[in-house]
Amino acid sequence: MKLIGLLIVAYLLGAIPNGVWVGKTFFHTDIRQSGSGNIGTTNTYRVLGPYAGTVVMVLDIAKGTVATLLPTWGHVTTVLGTATPLLFGLFAVLGHTVSVFDHFKGGKAVATSAGMLLAYNPIMFVIAAGLWVSLIYWTSMVSLASMIAFSLITVISLGFHDWYLTGIALILTIFVFYRHRTNIKRIKNGTESLVPFGHGYRKRHAK
Repeated sequence: MKLIGLLIVAYLLGAIPNGVWVGKTFFHTDIRQSGSGNIGTTNTYRVLGPYAGTVVMVLDIAKGTVATLLPTWGHVTTVLGTATPLLFGLFAVLGHTVSVFDHFKGGKAVATSAGMLLAYNPIMFVIAAGLWVSLIYWTSMVSLASMIAFSLITVISLGFHDWYLTGIALILTIFVFYRHRTNIKRIKNGTESLVPFGHGYRKRHAK
């Protein structure tokens, strides 16, 4: 019963729509009605600005981190053994993408997945964060940077010989690509939104 209860808590943590709540509470704006309509960090930056976007990113990362730490704090184990935290992290990701507080819709799982990685393997989190920031600077596209970073982390995780992490990373990579399918179309068409800095931004505006 404790296991089930904590898994529900993990889901509810992940389901908190930080972008929506921050927008409505402090800016009287529903970010679902502007920009891409997504509730995540990127659209929050686009609609509400960098300060709100940063706050939402930190909160979305924290959801994944706290959820992943729940079995450790609650002294809960499953047949997965050391991989049990990943199960809880996945429930947070599920909550973020299929939120009971947002009519079972949600974000694209990038920040919450990063929070799960932070709790499970901080070294891999640092690597992932470094890759993501570097890729954003090079491409000027958060969507493309996220998809490439997830793919690279899946490959890099093989070097840690953590097959649970590799499997979860592969599943999340496929899911992230699926959630970004409209972005992929815009990237192919050359119409994907750019952040206002970096190599990709300069290249597009130099034409």
